[in-house]
Amino acid sequence: MKKLYKILTLSVLFCFGRIEAQQPVGAETPAQHEAHEHDHGSAQEGHEGHNHGPVSTEAAPVESAGHSDTDHGHAPFNAKETAFHHISDLNVYSIGPWNFPLPCILYAPANGWSVFSSGRFHIDDAHHGSGHMAVDRYVLHEGKVMRVTDPTFPVGEIEIQGFSTEVKDETGGKKEYIYVSYQGRNFETEKASTADGGLFKGGITGFYDFSISKNVFAMLLVVGLMSLLFISMARRYKANPGTPPTGVQKLMEPIILFIQDEVAKPFIGAKYLGYMPLLLSLFFFILGLNLFGQIPFFGGANVTGNLAVTMVLALIVFIVVNVKGNRHYWEHILWMPGIPAGIKTLITPIEILGIFIKPVTLMLRLFANITAGHIVIIIFVSLIFIIGKSGENVGAASGAAVGSVLLSLFMMAIELLVAFIQAYVFTLLTASYIGAATEEHHHEHKTEHH
Repeated sequence: MKKLYKILTLSVLFCFGRIEAQQPVGAETPAQHEAHEHDHGSAQEGHEGHNHGPVSTEAAPVESAGHSDTDHGHAPFNAKETAFHHISDLNVYSIGPWNFPLPCILYAPANGWSVFSSGRFHIDDAHHGSGHMAVDRYVLHEGKVMRVTDPTFPVGEIEIQGFSTEVKDETGGKKEYIYVSYQGRNFETEKASTADGGLFKGGITGFYDFSISKNVFAMLLVVGLMSLLFISMARRYKANPGTPPTGVQKLMEPIILFIQDEVAKPFIGAKYLGYMPLLLSLFFFILGLNLFGQIPFFGGANVTGNLAVTMVLALIVFIVVNVKGNRHYWEHILWMPGIPAGIKTLITPIEILGIFIKPVTLMLRLFANITAGHIVIIIFVSLIFIIGKSGENVGAASGAAVGSVLLSLFMMAIELLVAFIQAYVFTLLTASYIGAATEEHHHEHKTEHH
């Protein structure tokens, strides 16, 4: 989403060619499909001439996993599909227009473990990471591994004809069903289990996905690069003690000293040194992920804009603060000294609630600030389609493209600043929470003095 090439590509498309207006992606019902065949009988005959395999009468595939609609005289482009493909956490890693496979680690109670490369799905670059093949009833749909629920679906590696979607009205709202087309039949699929309590329309299904996704790969890459950098710096300091910093040390040493002198010491005090590894790890991990997501053409992993990632970071801080909290810290939370008992009964629940509010605010602050920049960029790019009426008005789209590119570039520059600020704020608040939990009790000393 933060890739410059996407914005420039959209601009070129609107300035030098007309993008055909597209219908919203959705599945045809059987009745709709029959009507479609009736109205476009000749087109259907020509379509069958390409020998794409049997055509199901149950539902018409919305998209083909193995063939592009451009082969049939169309120029499809779906802005929503493209945007969400690049900002989602997928089982493929994209560099520019190319998709690269990642390890799939799957577990189904009925079938056990399955470990293989997502390349076995034969990823289709033209359809946002969907696959041509099914592997042991697993399929790849828009970069996400899904599983065919029908036990009659063949086991092994087989070629599929495409996918179709259908939205049904159910209790609690609308639900999207995705089907795999094989030998003229449509087989229902299910997503991986998600322990979200239904918050994000997830739940426990027939399999679990422990794959190395795009976000996980980006985190491993950042951790690896940071480890190599700091290990090499440590070796240079050890080999040349007392010498001025050279190379990358000139860049990193002021940042490390800033975290030490302006964050750790003022908030934690004399015990700051024991917490420096945690503070530096949090700062450079968040900063590295923020900057990594800004690199055009290279992955575009939206890691810190993922609520699960920020939740884990906040959970680490929560554990450290409450494990390291001293007697003075817990005393002021559970039963404040020097306050009437009646007031304590009111304040104590609030203080206990505050223990959990602090990590929640950490989680939401980082997530919201990073995501907000992404949303603004998407809005700027969407102006091209809104003003240009999805390609119907080329002149308006061209003008909107120029403005959208300039505004998006400006927003991306702002996000570079936000990347540093959010890493700093998260580290600063962590240090303040640790300092409050480990602060020594000074009231007794003051009483003795007086």
